[in-house]
Amino acid sequence: MGFFDFMTEEIAIDLGTANTLIIHRGKVVIDSPSIVAINRNTKKLLATGKEARLMQGKTHSNIKIIRPLKDGVIADFEASEQMIKEFIKQIPTIKRRYFSPSLRMVICIPSGITEVEKRAVKDSAIHMRGTDIYLIYEPMAAAIGIGIDIMEPKGNMIIDIGGGTTEIAVIALGGIVCDKSVKVAGDVFTNDISYYLRTQHNLYVGEHTAEKIKIEVGAATEDLESPPEDMLVQGRDLLSGKPKQIQISYREIAKALDKSILRIEDAVMETLSETPPELSADIYNTGIYLAGGGSMLRGLDKRLSRKTDLPVYLAEDPLKAVVRGTGIALKNIEKYKVILMK
Repeated sequence: MGFFDFMTEEIAIDLGTANTLIIHRGKVVIDSPSIVAINRNTKKLLATGKEARLMQGKTHSNIKIIRPLKDGVIADFEASEQMIKEFIKQIPTIKRRYFSPSLRMVICIPSGITEVEKRAVKDSAIHMRGTDIYLIYEPMAAAIGIGIDIMEPKGNMIIDIGGGTTEIAVIALGGIVCDKSVKVAGDVFTNDISYYLRTQHNLYVGEHTAEKIKIEVGAATEDLESPPEDMLVQGRDLLSGKPKQIQISYREIAKALDKSILRIEDAVMETLSETPPELSADIYNTGIYLAGGGSMLRGLDKRLSRKTDLPVYLAEDPLKAVVRGTGIALKNIEKYKVILMK
């Protein structure tokens, strides 16, 4: 078995709508935007990740920019396969090998995924020389990544706000007791900002700019303790067609995102109302944990805390909580057999 062990590499993948992260030998080796640039004529891959992201909104008719994952699941099978293959090739230890090794993988999937979507993830992994493939639900991986002992008879509530979906789950005894998956997350926030600028300021901005606004002045509430400074935004004037610049404040962004955050709040309240009373008592004592890139929105923890009357804790390095948990599950496959799907 020793020789075959040498031929096998172990990787943990968090296939996200916005970012793909890969852990190999306990380290995050890939942290790249889930985006590819393809030549329309030859169908050849031109760029992946950060390089492709820089091309977004600036391409000519021969180049097509694709985001292969939508709402946390594979939307474009071919492009996603090319993208993941490219990412795996970039892993330093695999790069140095003469032969591409077979892979043991643990891949993260949303809890609201269908059987067909699960199949697509597995098929993709098989095409990439995956021999031993396990799937794990995102809220489970996030809980492990935050440092919660998911096996004990105690209820914990996790909210994982990614790029495509918000996963809300109550976890106890190594299983998900009740969960909700809503398609409101980082991408919807970005679209809300673009829509607000179009309707309120007659300013047309690209996805890349809207994303930047979200990161620099994004807020979930108008009463922040340490607010960010106003930001200058450039785009195209919808009335005159000329380039123009406006100044935007975090208060305006909080207004723009209000409706979407309300939908997340409703889903959280719904999940709490379905939670068995014994677990509700545990959650009252432990509070709610936030993970995922979307949870870094300023003031979101306070807003959820006000809504639920519970303490809300933001995970340290929320962007990597899910992939960290996936990596821990990969290292301790025997321990986490119950929660991994083969």
